[in-house]
Amino acid sequence: MDETQTSGDEDFFPGFSSVHQKRSGAEPSCVSMKSDLSMKQPIKFKSGDTRPGLSSVQQKTLETEFSCVTVKSDESMVCQEQFKSGDTWPGLSNEVLNTFRSNLMKKFERLYEGTVMQGNPTLLNEIYTELYITESESGEISNEHEVRQIETQSRRTATEDTAIKCNHIFRPLPGQDKAIRTVLTKGVAGIGKTVSVQKFILDWAEGKENQDVQLIFPLPFREINLMKDKTLSLSDLLHVFFPETKEMEISSDEYKVLFIFDGLDECRLPLYFQRNEILQDTKKKTSMNVLLMNLIVGNLLPSALIWITSRPAAADLIPSECVHRVTEVRGFNEPQKEEYFRKRISDQSLADRIISHLKSSRSLFIMCHIPVFCWISAAVLEKMLSPAETGEIPKTLTQMYTHFLILQTNIKHEKDYEKKLTDEDMILKLGKLAFQQLVKGNLIFYEEDLRECGIDETEASVYSGLCTQIFREELGLYQGKVFCFVHLSLQEHLAALYAHLSFTVKKRNVFGQTKGSFFSKNRRSISMRSISELHQRAVNKALQSKNGHLDLFLRFLLGLSVESNQTLLQKLLTQTGSCSYNKKETVEFIKQKIMENRSAEKFINLFHCLNELGDDSLMQEIQRYLKSGEIRKTQLSSSQWSALVFVLVTSEQKMDVFDLKQFIGAQHKGNEVFQYLLPVFQDSRSVRFDGCGLDERCCETVSSVLQSNSHLTELDLSNNHLQDSGVKLIYDGLKNSHCRLKTLRLYGCHLTAQSCESLSSVFKSSNSVLRDLDLSNNDLKDSGVKLLSEGLKSANSKLEMLRFSLCNLTAQSCGSLSSVLKSSNTVLRDLDLSNNDLQDSGVKLLSEGLKSPNCQMEILRLSGCMVTEKGCHYVSSALTSNPSHLRELDLSYNHPGDSGVKLLSEKLKDPNCSLDKLNVDHGGEYRITAGLKKYACFLTLDPNTANTELILSEDNRKVTGVKEKQPYPDHPDRFDYWCQVLCRESVCGRCYWEIECSGGVCISVSYKSISRKGAGDECWFGFNDQSWSLICSPYSYSFRHNNIKTDLPVKPIISRTGVNGDIYRVGVYVDFSAGTLSFFSVSDTMSLIHTQHTTFTQTLYPGFWVLYGSSVKLC
Repeated sequence: MDETQTSGDEDFFPGFSSVHQKRSGAEPSCVSMKSDLSMKQPIKFKSGDTRPGLSSVQQKTLETEFSCVTVKSDESMVCQEQFKSGDTWPGLSNEVLNTFRSNLMKKFERLYEGTVMQGNPTLLNEIYTELYITESESGEISNEHEVRQIETQSRRTATEDTAIKCNHIFRPLPGQDKAIRTVLTKGVAGIGKTVSVQKFILDWAEGKENQDVQLIFPLPFREINLMKDKTLSLSDLLHVFFPETKEMEISSDEYKVLFIFDGLDECRLPLYFQRNEILQDTKKKTSMNVLLMNLIVGNLLPSALIWITSRPAAADLIPSECVHRVTEVRGFNEPQKEEYFRKRISDQSLADRIISHLKSSRSLFIMCHIPVFCWISAAVLEKMLSPAETGEIPKTLTQMYTHFLILQTNIKHEKDYEKKLTDEDMILKLGKLAFQQLVKGNLIFYEEDLRECGIDETEASVYSGLCTQIFREELGLYQGKVFCFVHLSLQEHLAALYAHLSFTVKKRNVFGQTKGSFFSKNRRSISMRSISELHQRAVNKALQSKNGHLDLFLRFLLGLSVESNQTLLQKLLTQTGSCSYNKKETVEFIKQKIMENRSAEKFINLFHCLNELGDDSLMQEIQRYLKSGEIRKTQLSSSQWSALVFVLVTSEQKMDVFDLKQFIGAQHKGNEVFQYLLPVFQDSRSVRFDGCGLDERCCETVSSVLQSNSHLTELDLSNNHLQDSGVKLIYDGLKNSHCRLKTLRLYGCHLTAQSCESLSSVFKSSNSVLRDLDLSNNDLKDSGVKLLSEGLKSANSKLEMLRFSLCNLTAQSCGSLSSVLKSSNTVLRDLDLSNNDLQDSGVKLLSEGLKSPNCQMEILRLSGCMVTEKGCHYVSSALTSNPSHLRELDLSYNHPGDSGVKLLSEKLKDPNCSLDKLNVDHGGEYRITAGLKKYACFLTLDPNTANTELILSEDNRKVTGVKEKQPYPDHPDRFDYWCQVLCRESVCGRCYWEIECSGGVCISVSYKSISRKGAGDECWFGFNDQSWSLICSPYSYSFRHNNIKTDLPVKPIISRTGVNGDIYRVGVYVDFSAGTLSFFSVSDTMSLIHTQHTTFTQTLYPGFWVLYGSSVKLC
């Protein structure tokens, strides 16, 4: 097991840290540091100032866990012969080193289930599973319950954090060259900190790792507390804990040694680093706190390495300037959760069922990041899923812990003490102890604490003997007794059970009778008519807690009132009591508190409480809240985002499509929101990230999700600046055997032909399941299509729909695609080549493929491809040769002529031809123009809309910003505050225009209904839902709509220098029916700046905002 937990509650003694609030008594651990062996060869230490050394460690997979995993290992525990004289250091004899190592191995090679005296020792090397340890930030002390913290951590495992093996804790990461002397490792209770320390020491003692360290001195704070009133030198301290050092002269830092201080949160010494007296003499006696502080700071033995572990609440006791690295133990990541159960459960089919069940409840599966919870779940589900059991499988935390308690009491029945001790008596007494100490913030108990609850010393030993998996008695260095529950959550469950039974059986309200608690200053019970009132009082008390120490207790308390758990309690107790209960009343009260409390640390636990109560109305309420759009206007903290994640992920009702845009607002950018809502992404089947301002940094995470056991089948990343480097990472994910993605949209992602080579390998992969791919509006060119076509001809390709619209293609691409259509492996059914200058020569090549009997093409889009009557003849001929597949043909925005239209229309009437939909709209000779200029429109500026600080010139085709107000007549259409102007002409269908810009301007499209009067956002282009605006300068671009700004990593191309500065040209393309607005940088070539997809509901008018001294000219 991990270290015993302690409390960080500040509700009781404001102004004091959690550590200083605790009992001053000693807290021994189960590992004694005493030894009657001594070293024969003394080590001489001398003082001096040397730089902290770095461990040079070998690569080895660290696997640490506690005593419930069973993985066999045949490695020898003691390898004395490997320590030869040539392997030792000056002053350290082979015999001395082997003796010291051997003693440490004896102390750390085993873990104990239950108590030290009565538990079953298990070899650590047989049971460890690797933990997830990462570098962390210092200085952030959480005020949340530790269960809440582990939920937050669970959502960060797919980010770019670098994992650190425990044995490499002092090794710098790549790119880091700073020496690491002191490491602080933090982690919640039960996460595996102490076992990590134990494995580190064991691997060193066995000669496997960190062999550049000569000596390791493990000094748990629980043991040091026993010495807090002593006056000792460093030599004296080591002599007490390590008698072998008595013959050493500790006066040097010639050797590399490591001090490990485990359990800072259990420290009872006052650590006042700012007032610390300097101590450099290892033989000078001083108080224990001064000794420790000087050792940590580096005044004593400055070359010594220091490793400190702590729960998060106490991590700030060590000043950040004294710590060179902060790491965080996050417990099991997603694969390690499954690994644990597969190791723990010998029956692999049963293990699969347990894993599947836990995954079905997100709240349970998230808790599996904590090793102790995995152990509890395995114990319960192994029994519940056995053929002999027929009861309901636990789906909530309350059910899981109640089943575990039943399981442990059943074990008690098999022992000799059964006749002497009833279940009710034991549970009520332990529950009273759990509750009273929980509200005081104590998780370590002494004999006087037990006596207050009617438990004498003998009875306590009986409890620890009967229920070794719940309650345990520990012996420390001086055999002083200390008691604790195996894990904080077990104490919280028993405390909740005590509170529940006190009310239902004895009609007592525990909140009004706890002596010295923060609930009440007297011991009088408060009369309550229903358990709903008790629940409401508990909710209020939990919300008052500054550190959330009652959060899990509250969840358990509410969950125990549910009918299914009441039934469970009847198996445990002869009397469970009865009382009036209106669940709806409690649910409504909690929802009201959620509305009142804007602190996510508080209301997220209330969401958990609703889960425990089985309320299923939450998602509908949250959906209405989300649809209101208020979330986009509010600056959310990281914990508030976590609250939203909880609602979106854990509710049984799932959104059909997860659209990231509905969470992006003026207060939070796309990349930030992407990271916050990553768990929702991982849990979704269809995701829309289009136009969210993402860049290539998100692609590694996307790839990681694709390679996980994600259910993601549809992903839209369109209109983000991902570039070739980003999508290459995504393509790597597509080749993974776990990837289930069938639809991928990469419209307007600034890709080139370079990305097509990687994508081609995807289609050749046997793992690819991709069916639908959109690469439109990327500069792929013919070379890209050629590369891609090689992959499409592979027998492994499953691609059915492919979109290449606006990809700068020519007839050459049609030759490549024709070979795909002729391939016996092709399954391509839907091809979009619109807005490429294919011309008739390209259609001719493509038609050759359409004629092939292997061709299965059903939909072909050639809109805006410069096709004439000649091209129509080629298509008609292909339909005659292979009439069975093509159903839909789009030749709009071409010049088919009357004869071409007639020829293809006849195919619609031909009963032998499958063609049933033909589009030849918007044709004409002017469509035979290269590029987007086939959609060119003539625009003029409307003088009646121009602000008085704008001058129109060149027949209303140019506007310039000036300081002097112009004598324009009043007009209702005029912008009276913002320096803006609209065009007279509207744009509809497909339209394209170009502008020459100088200085700072905004190029916009707007509804005519936009407001004109005043300085409000409703009048300013881009700051409302009536307009869309590209913000331009000679140095940068950004885009704004509805007051959401997206910075664009595209630089303007200066075409020439004018009188007023550099001139740059921008092209604007609107496809009204498709809801597409695109901006291009225009020089000798065109390159995409940005595309926005939306649904236009009104006629659009081009418009401009012009800064003083800047100008815009319509070309």
